Amino acid sequence: MGAVSSSARGGGGDGATALGDLPESCVAEVLLRLDPPEICRMARLSRTFRGAASGDGVWEAKLPTNYARLLAAAAADGNEEATAVEAETIPKKEVYARLCRRNRLNGGTKEFWLDKGGGGVCMSISSRALSITGIDDRRYWNFIPNDESRFHVVAYLSQIWWFEVRGEVEFCFPEGTYSLFFRLHLGRPFKRLGRRVYSSEHIHGWDIKPVRFQLSTSDGQQAQSKCYLTDPGVWINHHVGDFVVKSSDEPVKIQFAMVQIDCTHTKGGLCVDSVAVKPQYLAKKKAPRIYV
Repeated sequence: MGAVSSSARGGGGDGATALGDLPESCVAEVLLRLDPPEICRMARLSRTFRGAASGDGVWEAKLPTNYARLLAAAAADGNEEATAVEAETIPKKEVYARLCRRNRLNGGTKEFWLDKGGGGVCMSISSRALSITGIDDRRYWNFIPNDESRFHVVAYLSQIWWFEVRGEVEFCFPEGTYSLFFRLHLGRPFKRLGRRVYSSEHIHGWDIKPVRFQLSTSDGQQAQSKCYLTDPGVWINHHVGDFVVKSSDEPVKIQFAMVQIDCTHTKGGLCVDSVAVKPQYLAKKKAPRIYV
């Protein structure tokens, strides 16, 4: 290990070529084949590596092709023209860092960010941005605080006959395949003496008929799935379906729903946190529950 460190600093002393002696252009070619976290680690090896790791060519290759449009969406003032100019003048490493932050939309009810490891665009949609049947009647639904939600609030269902949750989002996703999920929790989670517990008081009705999930896009793609809701006390990402974005220059409109409208029985005891959209490669890594 000591020999490697010495070589990286160019301090071998025996006339051998050290890592620090490599041309920066050669180092950049190596970095192009690494993911962003690896690039940042390699930057610590020497000044040559640090210089190459800050180069626009390296980071532009890691950015989505529509990064200027994404940066405009993330801008608080919404001035797309000014942001497009800014995207061309600031270092691409800084653009990548900005897009990896939580970028809020629609008054903070939606967020998007870049996955730091792979550069894919992710999005989360709060329960407050969803259309929920009966949400204004506190006999059925209530918004309750929850520190396990990235929005710090979830919609909690006590009891209802007609269960229907719908939403939509229009966004310029980069080209690729995406998966959409509902993040749900059976039971009402809370803290007792500093420990996480949950109440199962209102849980009922989810084992009688399955919940149906639906997804459609503005270019005609459709997907659906269904499942019985089980496993109280844990947050579960329920997979709705996948869709493909073929052009990053045009916004795609996605509509999604979760319904159980059999009025022969009531159901309750469910927390609806959010809807998540993730690149398919990330969805597979997380190994969510997938239903047919």
